[in-house]
Amino acid sequence: MDILYAIIVVIGLVAFESICSIDNAIINADILSTMGAWARRWFLTWGLLIAVFGVRGILPWAIIWASAPSLGPIGAFTATFSGDETAAMAIEQSAPFLLLAGGIFMVFLALHWLMAEKKNCIVPGELAFSRHGPWFYAAAAIILLGVVYLAVQIDPMLGVAAVAGSAIFFIMQGFRLFADAKSAELEKGTVDKGAGHKSEISKLMLLEVIDATFSIDGVVGAFAFTMSVPLILIGNGLGALVVREMTIRNVDNIRKFAYLKNGAMYSIFCLGVIMCTEGFGIEVPMWLAPVLTVTIVATFLGLSIRKIKKNDYGVCEIEKDT
Repeated sequence: MDILYAIIVVIGLVAFESICSIDNAIINADILSTMGAWARRWFLTWGLLIAVFGVRGILPWAIIWASAPSLGPIGAFTATFSGDETAAMAIEQSAPFLLLAGGIFMVFLALHWLMAEKKNCIVPGELAFSRHGPWFYAAAAIILLGVVYLAVQIDPMLGVAAVAGSAIFFIMQGFRLFADAKSAELEKGTVDKGAGHKSEISKLMLLEVIDATFSIDGVVGAFAFTMSVPLILIGNGLGALVVREMTIRNVDNIRKFAYLKNGAMYSIFCLGVIMCTEGFGIEVPMWLAPVLTVTIVATFLGLSIRKIKKNDYGVCEIEKDT
């Protein structure tokens, strides 16, 4: 059962990380197209090691340490790879705070996509929600108020965790806006594409920042699947390999799968709800998160393939309106 559980979790994490990182792959490819051969090779080799073992390896450890500071940095590291009962108990006690913070982050991420971002509309109601983007902030504030009110009845620090999840979302949103702006500048040619070695290094640094920013979703969401960092590292690491493969291949082929982003966001929303539920102490079956992720992603992949077979590559309705 343990082996089966590990396999299900890893498959779910790979699917989740891969689909959530489609935007990352597209931005990476856009920036790489403006870079020299040596810089592209560096990013696709050393950059991969940084993405897998650096960002996706360090982030889970940092999250465990932040959620259970009594362990200390060394204790948090050993706790992630050992069966120490004291460390396991500390992580278990801090799990509700981590899960609620991550859940709020994930719910806000999905809600922002639904209400304030361009999309290919396929599910009834998506277009209607997309026309009310400015109301996202009101909806987020009301949700946060309700969650904090319920959380402080249990533990005031649980309320702080909910606010922390909200803060992380808005900070990451700022980084993403920066990444989108830089990518748009490169596409329009407003950034000097031939500025030499210094320009290449600057672009490499930008790519690493973008990678780190986009990996937050996958790492935070991974805790809805499992609290085992080795499994998170394996699943997210394999997902990062898939993202690099998307970057190397013709990224325009990835863009043809019109509804993959929808699947990713509905999966994120479900994981966020699961994390919030567990944060309030309500047990959820361990298989639910990976099974939901694979099912949702497979459904929207099927819808995307059906659209491709119909040779329908038209602009989505919401993009016309905006």
